[in-house]
Amino acid sequence: MGSRRDYYKEPGAPVPNSLKPGASALVVDDSGRVLMQRRGDSGNWSLPGGIMEVGETLSECAVRETREETGLEIEVTGLLGIYTDPDHVIEYSDGEVRQEFAVVYYGRVLGGTIQVSDESTSVRFVTMAELESVPVHPTVRLRLRHHAERRTEPYLG
Repeated sequence: MGSRRDYYKEPGAPVPNSLKPGASALVVDDSGRVLMQRRGDSGNWSLPGGIMEVGETLSECAVRETREETGLEIEVTGLLGIYTDPDHVIEYSDGEVRQEFAVVYYGRVLGGTIQVSDESTSVRFVTMAELESVPVHPTVRLRLRHHAERRTEPYLG
């Protein structure tokens, strides 16, 4: 995809010209650690995920992207929330300027082996405490906070 720049609540952000449905997976291991990848383009730690492709459901997208980005096979077990913050704009080097549209599912590992993809520099399960001191985009921190709150209803934002 090339390089990207995230804008969040920035007055000088470019005007979005794209809106694409994306899915992410929040996968927790038996110790309560969250599966995260360190993005090669921004250096931020993030949940595995990406853009839905024609012919798949959004939950299938979350499963596929997690497999591609982490090497792990998961199943979707629930819904953390829907995140559509118009203050989060992502500008790509090809001229696309996308407004955030992400559905975050809960997932459980079925198999596979953790591996780094060409989109990341590291993939591992990280404790919530560790995540406090590493670079994480504010929109991802919100998702992690919603997970930590053990919400009984999905976030609808």
